[in-house]
Amino acid sequence: MGDLKAAGIQSLVLLGCGKMGGAMLEGWLAGGLAPDQVQVIEPNPSDWLNARVAEGVALNPAQLAPATVAVIAVKPQMMAEAAPQLAGLADRGTVFLSIAAGTPIAAFEAMFGAGAPIIRAMPNTPASVGRGISALVGNAAASEAYLAMAETLLAAVGQTVRLDSEDQMHAVTGLSGSGPAYVFHMIEAMAEAGRAAGLEGDLAMRLARATVVGAGALADASPESAEQLRVNVTSPAGTTAAGLAVLMPELPALVTRTVAAAAERSRELAE
Repeated sequence: MGDLKAAGIQSLVLLGCGKMGGAMLEGWLAGGLAPDQVQVIEPNPSDWLNARVAEGVALNPAQLAPATVAVIAVKPQMMAEAAPQLAGLADRGTVFLSIAAGTPIAAFEAMFGAGAPIIRAMPNTPASVGRGISALVGNAAASEAYLAMAETLLAAVGQTVRLDSEDQMHAVTGLSGSGPAYVFHMIEAMAEAGRAAGLEGDLAMRLARATVVGAGALADASPESAEQLRVNVTSPAGTTAAGLAVLMPELPALVTRTVAAAAERSRELAE
């Protein structure tokens, strides 16, 4: 994680401190952001958040103090009610960073003004264990310095990538946003296949989970491509080759349709 102060982040407002917002706040505090420089708006604070309040974090202040960044981490259905609480920061130099799914930059420009720096990001659920990946894109007012600031904040929960246009968020939603669920279902399917092949249920699930986790860790640690890693483990005419002969003709097209369906649903929800 980058240095928050070096990135110009002196103070922060967090709107919504659920699982994702809490994971990010934990990373920011660990990265050197002083508790007394954090203001949190959260109607249902967790025990963990209350403990941070005891350390100096301001919870639900009557009036927001100026802040370098305001991070919007509420659920989309709460956006219309919650986000206007930040309107007073719009003319005070605050950068707005949204990690709320489905709410376009235009909606925030309508709330805060087109001149406000607004950055939209989409983390995925592995962010809750610091292994997420977040895609981000900014409006015309979001300078390189502001984008770098957002990347530093998002690095608290994993990797970051920048998009060329906001429209790419739909594809990001279909791939990395919804993707963890595809992987979890793959674990389910592998475990069920193990049971069908004669393994006891708990053993099959343990083998399936460990195999997916281990393969992911290897893919993350290795400089080789996913294709090369597959080739490395596939002996000619061996058992893996026999399995792949069934899987490979069907899986790419199935996954393409899966991601496309999720991306299309993202477009529908945005209309």
